[in-house]
Amino acid sequence: MNECEATGRTLEEAVEKALTSLGIKKDNAIVEVKEEPNQGIFGILGGRNARVHVRPVKTPVEFVETYLEELLRYMKIEGRVIVTEDEEKLKAEIYGSDVGALIGRRGRTLSDLQYLLGVIVRRQYSELKKMIVLDVENYRSRREKTLIQLAKNVARKVVEEGCEKALEPMTPQERRIIHLALQNYPGIYTGSTGEEPYRKVIIVPR
Repeated sequence: MNECEATGRTLEEAVEKALTSLGIKKDNAIVEVKEEPNQGIFGILGGRNARVHVRPVKTPVEFVETYLEELLRYMKIEGRVIVTEDEEKLKAEIYGSDVGALIGRRGRTLSDLQYLLGVIVRRQYSELKKMIVLDVENYRSRREKTLIQLAKNVARKVVEEGCEKALEPMTPQERRIIHLALQNYPGIYTGSTGEEPYRKVIIVPR
């Protein structure tokens, strides 16, 4: 829903109803008053509720694009932001020659930025249920290929040597990649051990 009309006994009540329906904050809303409230004679006869029309200043895509562009300016990083949206996710991609600082070691900084972006977006658009994904220079797809290859190499050693092996600590998203890559691998099963942020995947012989 991109816009909404609502009524209420007061303008404030009508606006609040519209904001709740849209799932947005007041600072991200354009409010058009259609009808002022009127209490009528003695507050009973001929009374009329307030009616307002509300729409967001920015769509989620526009909001994310603006937020990330401002973040890059604040960090003095030259980069280009592309934000796309489909039925399942809202994906923001950053490209540039000096954006490596946004990735960090093993993608930790990128994961933290993605979490922060998700929190900020959902505060502005409480009805948005889509996954928020942040990527920098296609790091995630490159990292996924590396993790899948690593998982298969370690799994092969586990089968050959018959002993359990633990991988390095990973984010929940990266651990999921490992589990999915090995879910049908013969002779082993996977689990996780440790506490965040040091939780790691273990590969165990059957």
